Amino acid sequence: MEVVTQINPELLLLDIRMPGMDGIEVAAHLDHLDSPPAVVFCTAYDKYALQALQHQAVAYLLKPVREKELDRALDMAGRVNRLQAASLREDEGARSHVSSHTHRGFETMPVADIRCFIAQQKYVVACAPERELLIPEALKELEQEFPSRFMRVHRNALVAVEYVERLERVEGSWQAVLDSVEASPAVSRRHLAEVKQRLSER
Repeated sequence: MEVVTQINPELLLLDIRMPGMDGIEVAAHLDHLDSPPAVVFCTAYDKYALQALQHQAVAYLLKPVREKELDRALDMAGRVNRLQAASLREDEGARSHVSSHTHRGFETMPVADIRCFIAQQKYVVACAPERELLIPEALKELEQEFPSRFMRVHRNALVAVEYVERLERVEGSWQAVLDSVEASPAVSRRHLAEVKQRLSER
């Protein structure tokens, strides 16, 4: 912590089990900094993953760390810059990443990259420019957690306000055209007026 306050690093690779303060405690202290570094946890213990991601962790890597996984984690950390982190803090207490257990293991996605959330049966799909992630969460809970970043456009969709390029009418229905993703969620008549108002206030 002393070194962090001295050099203000952009990224920390952090273990969990350490003498004195453990990695989760360090991450909790980092949360209180004005400009906290991104954190990648490197540990032999998988049971702390959810705790770690509550503290702005970009990735959670299990030892022995594979080079490909480390490269991916560093790439993710680079995409969540300090400006994005500041905008995420507008939703007080909100996470910086969403996460899910997939066939590839434990995966995360920066909220700052997400263009929309689309509900599909028991899951919600988080759509970002390079990939999608199925997360086991309710759309309503995501709407309540990120009120300043995402807005409801349909009973099954939330969109990131800053990434809406335009509203487009297709065969009598409206849809939201989003930056850098193919997904164009439908905008229901019920939400249309509110959506237009929100976009005009950006």
